[in-house]
Amino acid sequence: MAFYYRNTEESSLNDLLLQDCTVLQAHDDQVDFLSHRDILVHEGKIEALEPTGEISPGQCKELVEARGQLAMPGFINCHAHVPMVIFRGLAEDVNLEDWFNEYMWPLESNLQPEDVYWGMLLGLAEMIEAGVTSVADHYFHMDRAAQAVAEAGTRAALGWAVFGSGGLDGLEATARFAERYQGAANGRITTWLAPHAPYTCDQTFLKETAGWAERLGLGVHIHAAETAEQTQVSLEKHGKTPIQQLEAAGILDHPCIVAHACGATDDDIRILAKHGTGVAHAPKTYLKLAMGTAPILAMRQAGVPVGLASDGAVSNNTLDLFESMRLMAMTQKQQTKSAESMNLGQTLTIATRESATVYGLGDELGHLAPGRDADLILVNTDGLHMQPPHNLAANLVYSARASDVDSVMVAGRWLMRARKLLTLNKAEIVEQVGQSMRRLAQRVPQKRIQLYQP
Repeated sequence: MAFYYRNTEESSLNDLLLQDCTVLQAHDDQVDFLSHRDILVHEGKIEALEPTGEISPGQCKELVEARGQLAMPGFINCHAHVPMVIFRGLAEDVNLEDWFNEYMWPLESNLQPEDVYWGMLLGLAEMIEAGVTSVADHYFHMDRAAQAVAEAGTRAALGWAVFGSGGLDGLEATARFAERYQGAANGRITTWLAPHAPYTCDQTFLKETAGWAERLGLGVHIHAAETAEQTQVSLEKHGKTPIQQLEAAGILDHPCIVAHACGATDDDIRILAKHGTGVAHAPKTYLKLAMGTAPILAMRQAGVPVGLASDGAVSNNTLDLFESMRLMAMTQKQQTKSAESMNLGQTLTIATRESATVYGLGDELGHLAPGRDADLILVNTDGLHMQPPHNLAANLVYSARASDVDSVMVAGRWLMRARKLLTLNKAEIVEQVGQSMRRLAQRVPQKRIQLYQP
């Protein structure tokens, strides 16, 4: 891509004109590609989107020639534990129970606030390079994660994870974090309450969480019905499914992101639809940990919004949503035994507009149009793996790679241009994380921070 600059101090000029790109428009499970379009950006918003040549270049401070590139909304990662990248590769080829009890939760006993800061930076850099502009993150020491987001220039919906074993004082502390950081980083940070799951937070704790959500006007980001086994055990212990527990506690009366829901029943799907609850779908984790997969086609048919997610890098190994997107499409085809299931239009709608809805910013993100936030990526489409270009939608879903992302913009600001990170020092981040590898890799099961008992 060639970049042309205009030196001017005239504040009345628009910030940027992106010239002659192809624009992805996905909506109502249909997909269109608008060729030869110009995108005008002003004060972090898309000011206009017009056929090439209809917007005067003289209105702009910066002109960007993007002929042959695809402009699309930045990916939105609806559920992740981004700083968990510091443990990548330390829990391989193990079942879900051992993954928690023998690996992940013992490893997290080593966690220090500084680890979260550098891990968040590492994960954000990886996501920027893969075209991810927003992430709903559910982890610990989130004040340090917020610092990293502010520096990286991305968006994030942050929830400080908490277990019921930490007591109500722990819940209050995380609620105060959410109150304090809501709207931080010039509005790029939003906050959610983040109880871990119904199997680690009892009904009293969940009801208290709902109370905080009501008082602060916040939503709740939580794991629930991760597997069919969890749903069955919950029915045996409590007479309710995990989703029914959330409804009984009042959690679903507020905006809510439910991570996974692979064990959701038909009744659960009706409950989620009734409350407008969003589900975050992370198919690579489900395959890797043999969890089954969520019935997202049935969910969407019932009116449940579904968003694309990576989960953490210890169960996924990457934060690449191109990979998650194609796995979502293929696993749904396999689950329904129908190659016609999860077609290209459905897949790209979930990856853009529907993910924005689950994330809580459906009116601002996920679609390139005047008045929307200028969160967009430019994707190169000239790679050999994208040739010939008979079907751009199929190429995007089944052929495109994270490395095809050329440039990334959030709120009208370039975070990466021509594959060069502009806000983060990649070498410094890798060096800092590397210095902690030996300490972080120590695994003492007796020091686990929590016990997994579905």
